[in-house]
Formats: sequence, structure tokens, C-alpha cells
Amino acid sequence: MNTFFLGLIAVATVVMAVVQVGMVVIVLRLARRVDSLSTQVERELRPLAAKLGLAAENLQRATALATGQIERLDRLFAGASTRADATMSLVQSAVIGPLREGLAVVAALRGVIGAVRAFKGSRAAKAAARLDDEDPLFIG
Repeated sequence: MNTFFLGLIAVATVVMAVVQVGMVVIVLRLARRVDSLSTQVERELRPLAAKLGLAAENLQRATALATGQIERLDRLFAGASTRADATMSLVQSAVIGPLREGLAVVAALRGVIGAVRAFKGSRAAKAAARLDDEDPLFIG
């Protein structure tokens, strides 16, 4: 019986050794396939990485150009705004100054006409007042 158990242990040990050797062979094949697959992925992704790098450079260059154009437009609009303000103040001073002077002349003429009317009116009022003063004294 001992021999039977000893034989059984030997057979189990051989089976375990065969299974372990099989597992090592499978793991080695799997390692080779993973290595082959990683090499293939690396080879296929290398051009994609180069294209992505080129695209990033182009995007950076386009961003720099757009920033320059925006700054140029900002300077252009700032200059145009300054020139428009200067033009408006020049037009305002050219129009408002003479207009004020013209209004001052009109106001002076109104004052003179008013004074002449008041002077004529005061003479007529004095004459009327003289007549009014004499009428109440008249008995008759």
C-alpha cells in the first residue's frame, strides 16, 4: 500500500511538473505576443504622434498670428477713436464758437431794440403822464 501511495505521489508530482512547464511555455508565448503587439502599436502610433506634434505647432503658430492681428485691430480702433474724438472737438469748436458769437450779437441787437423801444415808450409815457396830470386839475 505504501508503494501505491508513493506511486500516486510520483504521478501527481509529474503531472504538476508538466502543468507548470506548460504554464511557463504559455506565459513565454504570451510575453512574446505582448512584446510584438507593443512594438506594432509603437510603430503605428509614432507617425500619429509626429502628426499631433505638427498639428500642435501649427495651432501655436496660428494662435500667435491671431493674437498679433487682434492687437493690431485694437491699436487701429484706439487710433481711430482718438482721431474721431479730435475731429469732433475740432468741429464742435469750429461750429459752437461762431454760433455763440452770433447769439451774442443777436442778444445785443435785442437789447438795443428793447432800449430804443423803451426810450420811445418812456417819451410817450411822459407825454401821456403830463396830460394825465393836467386833466385832473382842469376845472371846468
